[in-house]
Amino acid sequence: MQTVKMYTTAYCPYCIRAKQILQAKGVAAIEEVRVDMEPQERMKMMEITGRRTVPQIFVGDTHIGGCDDMVALDRRGGLDPLLNGG
Repeated sequence: MQTVKMYTTAYCPYCIRAKQILQAKGVAAIEEVRVDMEPQERMKMMEITGRRTVPQIFVGDTHIGGCDDMVALDRRGGLDPLLNGG
C-alpha cells in the first residue's frame, strides 16, 4: 500500500470525506498536513500543486488533486491500482 499524504484543515467536509473513502479502501495511515495550523505549509502546498483549496491528496509521489478528483479517479478504476503501487 502506497503512502498517502493529504493537506487538510480541521472542518473541511471534503477532507473528512476523502479520509473516509481512503480508509474504506484500506489505507491505514494518512500523513495529514494541517494548513490551518501551519500557514507555511499552505504556501508549500500551493507551490507544489498550483492549488489553494484543500484537500490536496498525494498517493506516493503522485498528486491526485482534491476529493472530487479522487472520486473521479476511483470511478475510472484508477485509484485502487495507484494505492496498491501500480
